Amino acid sequence: MNKVSLLLVLTLSRAVSAALPSVALTDVFPALTLDRPVWMTEAPDGSQQLLIVEQRGRILRVPKGSDGSTTREFFNISSRRPLHDDQQNEEGLLGFALHPEFTRNRLFYVFYSQQNPKRCVISEFKSSSEDLYRAEPDTERVLLEVPKPFWNHNGGQVSFGPDGYLYTAIGDGGAANDPFNNGQNTASLLGKMLRIDVKHRPAAPAGKGGNSRAYGIPGDNPFATQPYGVCPEIYAWGLRNVWRFSWDRETGELWAGDVGQDKFEEINIIVKGGNYGWCVRESFHPFKPGPEGAKFVDPVVEYPHTPEISKESTFPNHAPGASVTGGYVYRGKKHPALRGVYVYADYVVGTVSGLRLEQGKLTEQATLLKQPLNVSSFAEDADGELYLISYGDKVGKIFAVEPR
Repeated sequence: MNKVSLLLVLTLSRAVSAALPSVALTDVFPALTLDRPVWMTEAPDGSQQLLIVEQRGRILRVPKGSDGSTTREFFNISSRRPLHDDQQNEEGLLGFALHPEFTRNRLFYVFYSQQNPKRCVISEFKSSSEDLYRAEPDTERVLLEVPKPFWNHNGGQVSFGPDGYLYTAIGDGGAANDPFNNGQNTASLLGKMLRIDVKHRPAAPAGKGGNSRAYGIPGDNPFATQPYGVCPEIYAWGLRNVWRFSWDRETGELWAGDVGQDKFEEINIIVKGGNYGWCVRESFHPFKPGPEGAKFVDPVVEYPHTPEISKESTFPNHAPGASVTGGYVYRGKKHPALRGVYVYADYVVGTVSGLRLEQGKLTEQATLLKQPLNVSSFAEDADGELYLISYGDKVGKIFAVEPR
């Protein structure tokens, strides 16, 4: 980062105010306890059903507005043991996305972990023709399997973007310090944001017996036309372990929380072709030697792991934490004071934070709530209302996020 950019960021870090509203959490399903919930989305057919993902391999359907005492199982691959060992707790059923035309084609997509060999699996499934919300596990079509050297840093979200393509974030492969330098290696899918086309499959090459991919490559992906060896699925790279990303409903900006290594967590706006620096740098800060003149996209904000590290941070007044959980820009109608605020949290510490960008500049950042529960994810319903997902004390709960 050049001196002018550093001066601008430092100026912003001093200028941002704390005029954001404090928030509170309301248990929306008081009669429901969950086993390691990690994701939630609303059914798209207007039936007011919320679909909740449990890390061990289940997806449950819960009526919105109920107390949670009545649930139905939508999907279950727990017998495959995607979370095979509690000590390796970053694996599991980590992502779930309904096809944009789900009510017509009954297709949905999941991201889960498997062993021997250790790998991330992204698959397409179909729900029953008799019951839209009962999956048929034997319909699996594996789209992509990504080998992993270690158990951690899986990323794991799958989501459809406003462009209709399927996005997924995959971590750098695990261990620490990115030992294989995957983040900067465009021949590897690890440490990347990927974008694929699940609607179209490529034609078989002339003279060949089949397709090499079970999906298409969007023509404007950054490496779509590069020579063999570069992964055309890559949308952005230099990411360590994105844990939850989302699009702003009004601007279309793609926000992501990227989990840091030793010192700093970061929030990024992901742009097509962007290189976010890992493992040459951690957030704004040098980490490993890299190529001369490399250009990296700066984070929107960073925060330190300890108060002692705050003096090194570009944003020294940000509350410390240990592992970022990305959230959403609030665009609901119930809470006008939150509109336009990007709400995120720290998984370990539980602190909920918010920030506001105006014309690309950070104008506000503040702690919105201090609470002790692990924050595994946020969720957004069809109306843009915001939820927090937690499994502190091994009891999973879903909370509405509301200003005090």
